[in-house]
Order: sequence, then structure tokens, then C-alpha cells
Amino acid sequence: MRMKLLAAAAALAVPFTVAAPPAMAQSGGQAQGASAALASVLAHERRAEDRVRDPYRNPAETLAFFQVEPGMTVVDYMPAGGWFSRVLIPYLGPQGTYIALNPELHPRLTGYWDMYRGTAEKFPAQAREWVGEGGAQVIGANTDDVPDELAGTADRFLIFREMHNMRRFGWLHDTLVTARKLLKADGLLGIEQHRAKADAPADFTLGDKGYQREEDVIALLGAYGFELVGKSEVNANQKDPANWPDGVWTLPPGYRGAGEDAAKRAELDAIGESDRMTLLFRKRA
Repeated sequence: MRMKLLAAAAALAVPFTVAAPPAMAQSGGQAQGASAALASVLAHERRAEDRVRDPYRNPAETLAFFQVEPGMTVVDYMPAGGWFSRVLIPYLGPQGTYIALNPELHPRLTGYWDMYRGTAEKFPAQAREWVGEGGAQVIGANTDDVPDELAGTADRFLIFREMHNMRRFGWLHDTLVTARKLLKADGLLGIEQHRAKADAPADFTLGDKGYQREEDVIALLGAYGFELVGKSEVNANQKDPANWPDGVWTLPPGYRGAGEDAAKRAELDAIGESDRMTLLFRKRA
């Protein structure tokens, strides 16, 4: 896994394998301004614990690839513990809006999943504990209670490592329909997801292992009216065999099955976190 210095990350050099939509390209001055603003956010002391995962999540390059800029309205699907919230809310700035969107939960999902209930009421206060009073306006919603006035307001809809959960818990349809509702006519949807091998058996990629085949993700998004416009290998990890019987959580930071075995953990650390696809889609009419 590549280790990137923060200063190098600020340059936002992003490898495209498919060209991004020309209409969305930044001017040189805009790109430099966004780069400097994002570098400042990433270096903030609030991220002292988060920063250990930067070499695997590559936030500067990933957000640049998704063409996220200050002042935008951005939907962050299932923000969980707020790793990307602590980047996006201050980066979007006072002219921006951050929308935390969680799924509608079945009553049988309790325990860990309780954190996703009542997002409209709970999330804004939680976000302010993370980042203080500055940055973007913060709105919370679940897919079954999205305010009508938010329709057509989002510049970006971002899904970080949740496609497998969307599939295994039956959230895919409602989430992608909501994405179409929230995005502007020219809005973009970005996905970062644990990537299965292209020849992985279907039973391995239905959700319970965490991995998804890239072709399946592209096909699913296509069925909901999203056109692939860009791919990046910025979050790739060729060391990951992506065939763990216990799923992606075998790798750091989960270490499933390793227990306190220092030698086993060291082997997993040498691999790093999962191999990930990074895809950009445009909402089709």
C-alpha cells in the first residue's frame, strides 16, 4: 500500500482511467484554492486519530477525483463514526451544506445499528461535537424522511464502502432512488468500495463478505440511471487477495480471526487495508 505524505496529498494528483466530464473541470486557480483548503483541513488536530488511515483512504485524492469543492451541497451516505464528516464539513465551508443520509432501518436491526436511527434529530449535534460550529450547514435524514425541499439540491452524493451493506440489508433500491431525488440534474455520484476479483463467484459478492465486483457495481448504478464517467486506482491495493473466508474484516483495522496473535496481525499489516474501486457516475436524465 502506498504511503503518501500529507504535503504530496495536497497536490491532488488523481489518476483517471476514464475521463471526467469536461464541464466539471476546475480552473487552475480554483484547483489550487481547493487543494490548499483541503490540505489545511486534513492537517487539523481534530484528525489526529483519523490520520492513521489516510494512506488507505487517500482523502485528498479521493475527494479531488469526486470533484468535491467548497460551497457545494454534498450527501454523505452512512457517515457512521464521522471519519469523512470531519473532513467534509469544514472543507465545504460556510457556503456549503453537508447532508448525512442513513437508511431506513428494520426494527430487527438493533445494537450497533441504533446509531443510524433518528438521523435528522441526532446527527447535527453529533457533528458539532466533532468539528465545532464552523464549516458547512449540517442536515441529517433517513431515506424515509428526506425533506422535499432538499430535492435537486445536491452537487455530489458519496458512498464510502457501503455498497455491500446496501445489498445485504435491502437498502439498495431506496438509497439509489433517494440519490436521484437529491442530486441536481448535473450531479455526480462517487463510490469507493471494497473490490472483489473480476472472476469472484457470485455467492462471495452478495454483501456478507464486504467485497463487490466492479462490473456489478457499475451495472447496478446503470440500472438506476447513473452513467459511469470516471475510474481511479487511487485506493487500489494489489496485495489484497480479496478472497478472505471471513470477509474484508480480516484485514486491518478489523483483524477478524487474528485475535491477539501478534505474528498474524503483522502479516495482515503488511497487506494493509482492502483493495478498493473508486468510481464516478453522472445522473442521467
